Amino acid sequence: MGEDRRLRAVVELAQGMAAAHTPRESWRAAALGACHALAGSFAALSVWERELGRLRVLANVGERAPDEEEFPEAEAYPVHQFPEITEFLHERWAGGGGPNAWVETAGGPAAGPAGYCHQRVAALRKRGRGCCVVAPIVLHGRAWGELYVARPAAVPVFDRADADFATVLASVVAAGIAQTERLEEARRLAFTDALTGLANRRAVDVRLDEAIELHRQEGAAVSLVVCDLNGLKNVNDTRGHAVGDRLLERFGSVLSLCGAMLPGTLAARLGGDEFCLLAVGPPADEVVRIADELCRRAAELELGEGVACGVASTADPIGPVRSARRLFRLADAAQYRAKAVRAAKPVVAGREGPDDPVVRLADAPSPMRGERRRFRGRHEHPRP
Repeated sequence: MGEDRRLRAVVELAQGMAAAHTPRESWRAAALGACHALAGSFAALSVWERELGRLRVLANVGERAPDEEEFPEAEAYPVHQFPEITEFLHERWAGGGGPNAWVETAGGPAAGPAGYCHQRVAALRKRGRGCCVVAPIVLHGRAWGELYVARPAAVPVFDRADADFATVLASVVAAGIAQTERLEEARRLAFTDALTGLANRRAVDVRLDEAIELHRQEGAAVSLVVCDLNGLKNVNDTRGHAVGDRLLERFGSVLSLCGAMLPGTLAARLGGDEFCLLAVGPPADEVVRIADELCRRAAELELGEGVACGVASTADPIGPVRSARRLFRLADAAQYRAKAVRAAKPVVAGREGPDDPVVRLADAPSPMRGERRRFRGRHEHPRP
C-alpha cells in the first residue's frame, strides 16, 4: 500500500471513530478501519481486563467464523493463554519498550513446553486464516487492549512494514477510544444526579418519551411511580444539610433496590425531594406492589418521615395516554393526593371508579395547587 493510500486509510479510520455515537459504533469503526487499512479479511478489537485477568473481545468485523459474533457478550480469553501479552505487559512495557505490533502466521510454532499451546497460531489454523498482526493499544500511558487484523491463507502474509503501520493505526484507535470515553462520561454526567448517582430528570424525560412511543406502537404497559420524600426540610433545618443529603442518598439506595425488583426499571431523582421509578412492561399490579414495598422501606429509615407515593400506569383505567406529559401529570397528581391525606401506601391513578379524583385532578385545567388544598380537607383513605 502506497503512502498516500495509507494516509487516507488513517484519516478514514479517525473520521469513522469520530462519527460514532456509541461505544459499540466506535469499536466497530476502529476494527473496520484497521481491517481496510491493512487489507485484511477480519479484524477484532479487544480490551485487557486486568482485574479479571482476561482479554475480552469487544467487536469482530469482516469475514467472521461461525463462532464469532459482531459484538460478543462472552468471548474472552485468559491472559495466561497468550504469553506474548504477558511479555508485553510485564517485560517490554515495564522495561520502557514501545507498544510495537507483531505478526503471527499459521505456519508458526503451535506447540511449546508441555501443556503449552500457542493460541493465536492454533486459532488461525482453526479458522482457515493465514496470518494476523497484533497491535497493542495504549491509553493514558497504560496498555488498554489490542487491535487484531487477519488475512486468509491464500494471500501474502503481513510483513514488518505492515506491523509498523498497525502500530500507527493502534495509536489512532487509542485517540478515538479516549474521545469516546470522554463523550460517554459527559453523557453520563448529563443524565445522572450527582448526589445519589441515580438517573436525573433529563434521563427520565428521554426514557419516558421512548416508552410512550412504544406504548402507542405496541401497547406496552408503561408505569410511573412518583415519590416525595417527607420530612427533608425538617431534617435540613434541625440537623443540617449534610444530614439531609445523607437522607437523600439513603432513600436513593432504597429506590434503586426496589427498582431492581422490576427488570429494566429506571430509578431517578427528579430534583429536590422528588424521585421516581419508570417501568416498561411489568403489569400494573406488580408495579404497585413494588411501590408499596418502597413505602414500607422508606418508613423504616432512621431519618425523614417516610414517603408520599403516587402511581400511574397505562394498564389501568386512566384513559388514553398519548403523551409522556399526561402520564407524568397522573403520577404527580396521585403523589399529591398521597401527600395530602398522609397515605402510608401508594395512591394509584384510575382505581377509584369512573370519577377517579386523581384522574380528574390530572386532567383539570385548573392548577394542581388548588386541587391539592381540596385534598387536604378530606379525611378518606385512598385505596392502595
